[in-house]
Amino acid sequence: MSRWEEMADRVLAGEAVTREEALAIMACPDAEFLELLSQGYRLRRRYYGNWVRFQHLVNIQSGYCPEDCGYCSQSRVSMADIARYPLVDVETMVEGARRAHALGATTVCLVASGRGPNPREIARVTEAVATIKQELPVRVCACLGLLRPDQAAALKAAGVDRYNHNLNTSEAHTPAIVTTHGYQDRVRTVEVVKAAGISPCSGLIVGMGESDADLVDVAFALRALEVESIPINFLHPVPGTPLADRPLTPPLRDLKAVIMMRFVNPTREIRLAGGRELQLRSLQALGLYVANSLFVADYLTTPGQDPGLDHQMVRDLGFEVEPPGLELPLP
Repeated sequence: MSRWEEMADRVLAGEAVTREEALAIMACPDAEFLELLSQGYRLRRRYYGNWVRFQHLVNIQSGYCPEDCGYCSQSRVSMADIARYPLVDVETMVEGARRAHALGATTVCLVASGRGPNPREIARVTEAVATIKQELPVRVCACLGLLRPDQAAALKAAGVDRYNHNLNTSEAHTPAIVTTHGYQDRVRTVEVVKAAGISPCSGLIVGMGESDADLVDVAFALRALEVESIPINFLHPVPGTPLADRPLTPPLRDLKAVIMMRFVNPTREIRLAGGRELQLRSLQALGLYVANSLFVADYLTTPGQDPGLDHQMVRDLGFEVEPPGLELPLP
């Protein structure tokens, strides 16, 4: 029995991995990678079978953000050539949800740039959410920035199922990425969402110059916060952003980060998110042996893989796209 099989056995028996074991996953020799991957798949299969959940982003407000996040093309310090527009109208949001459903997505993510929503924006989003929930068999995730309890309560009342607010990186590495808000600001928003009864979604970005220890710190922070959905983004160095010159990270290192996240958070939805096409390259499909969810089609300001190729990738692996109404995790 390999050390990875023994570790997976213990996780399947309900034992939590230690920080030292998580670091060992990140340091796994490349010669042992396929064995590590197979054990990550055992965990994924136990809780999610062969289902893949498709999710789709709808960018409802682009650019004009007062934050200085170094990775983001929409930040105040970005010189990136992107579309910039204020909050779209309700019908545009609903039409984005219709497209998501047509692409096979069972979760629609309404995402707005900015530090946090104002009352007018909350009112428009809640109106759109109520319409979407009435018309389509989809979950709705909102991502509007830092949130207050009263705003979270309004979103919950409108039918928002999930709220996304990524930790992005470790507390130690956060000051190297953003200065206009702190790591604890993000933690507080996740806690506000949980208190409102909304499913918390929070993840990270791999490839921003962080250490393996930083990645492990985020994984354990997400476990402590009891986050239910974990999107793993991979830095897309957009020209005009402060991180534009960051070199791409080795795909095997990226995949080890996904596997480590599965071992630390075995029962949670783990999603391959932005930048997967660029950073994972030819190894994209391997990620689905551990992750159980994908963003389908485009991201906020960068193009994604053709949706038809996403569907083909799932079929080629022998997996199935999650149908509407299926409740996950599986028993």
